[in-house]
Amino acid sequence: MKPLLAAGLLAATLAHAADPARDVASTASDREAVAVTVYNDDLALVKERRKVDLPAGLTRLSLREVAAQMRPETALLRAASGQPVQLLEQNFDFDLLTPQKLLEKYVGRQVTVIRPHPTSDAERRETATVLAAGQGTVLRFADRIETGVPGRLAFDAVPANLRDRPTLSVLLDAAGGKQSVELSYLTAGLAWKADYVANLSTDGKSLDLNGWVTLTNRSGAGFDDATLQLVAGTVNRVRAPQPRMAYAMAAAPARAKVAEATQEALMDYHLYSFERPTSIADNQTKQLALLSAAAVPVSREYLLAGNDWYYRERYGQIGQKLKPAVFLEFENKGGQLGKPLPAGIVRVYAKDSKGAAQFVGEDRIEHTAKNEKLKLKLGEAFDITAERLQTNYKRIADNVSESSWRIELRNAKDEAVTVRMQEPMPGDWEMVQESRKHTKDSARVASWNVTIPPGDKALLEYTVRVKW
Repeated sequence: MKPLLAAGLLAATLAHAADPARDVASTASDREAVAVTVYNDDLALVKERRKVDLPAGLTRLSLREVAAQMRPETALLRAASGQPVQLLEQNFDFDLLTPQKLLEKYVGRQVTVIRPHPTSDAERRETATVLAAGQGTVLRFADRIETGVPGRLAFDAVPANLRDRPTLSVLLDAAGGKQSVELSYLTAGLAWKADYVANLSTDGKSLDLNGWVTLTNRSGAGFDDATLQLVAGTVNRVRAPQPRMAYAMAAAPARAKVAEATQEALMDYHLYSFERPTSIADNQTKQLALLSAAAVPVSREYLLAGNDWYYRERYGQIGQKLKPAVFLEFENKGGQLGKPLPAGIVRVYAKDSKGAAQFVGEDRIEHTAKNEKLKLKLGEAFDITAERLQTNYKRIADNVSESSWRIELRNAKDEAVTVRMQEPMPGDWEMVQESRKHTKDSARVASWNVTIPPGDKALLEYTVRVKW
């Protein structure tokens, strides 16, 4: 570089650096549009567009009322309309104004102590220097030092580094004029979960399923008339890139129509979008309709599961009045289903003889793709019991044994039921004898489907040899 050119550039840079930056504040009232995408693991992407009036040259733009749990390293500001702006520096001020914080900032500075006069209604004022404000307040007056606060304290001003609202302060070089700027950032404090309500039909052969999104905002900021989207799936955050402006924001008027969320694939996740803008206040939990499906075919299963340690030693009666677990099964396909279901809790209700809905159990489901089967455990059957008895046991070798079992199942219901007996076997196993044909569910599990007539009982007897 030529000496004269280098000197000219240096002089211009120094002159530019010497120019004082003008301050411009932007509040939530300047928002033209806001969009919030909430992930499963306490993470959200906030995108907002604000209309600001920027003077030409160096400007310190204070974007107030951003989320208090913002991750400042993810903040991205760009011009959405008008002349481009050059970002030079940004600071996130989250040290919020409280009486204690204000006192701590005044350590080494003077305050005015105001206290009532002991004999009149007048007030006395003294000047004191704050010496300490940590575990207690220490004030130095002109002739003494006092601990504690002997009255009210009056401060000259709020320090510049103490904000009443979370603020992102950006130093930029702008051409000047009114324009729209778009800010995006990642923040903690926003989370969502899915909750489902299933209402069984009177005959128990179908159910109506309604899904709700429960959204909680503890981010430190509220978002009015926001375009809301939810991502179902676990996002790897170790090497997460800077947030991309994946979709455009448009200021949409509020509509009276209430619509369910629409879903689409997003990489290997699922994105749920709500057509109607919603307001999310800080420290608020709200629910939004996710889906609704009627007359979904459902089946009931009774499952009595054993343990592999049954077959290693000699036992007598293992248990009396054993209760099979009750499961509901249905497939996520057809009708108004057949769409990805985010993980959540399904609460099941059934109608009593008077038609009133009664709670009969709940279970958690994982993220479920379309066409997959859902299996809900409701609890244990009351009218179906079993007794298990080891009728014979012999040790064939150090690690080989043979045991015989008798299981009696009783049904006190007015209808026939089928109980699925599921027995996990240790090591290598061979069925030597059985009163009913078993099914080999896997390398270590044998099962039987035993039908019990109404008000009657049924027996299952078998002998198995195991090697471990």
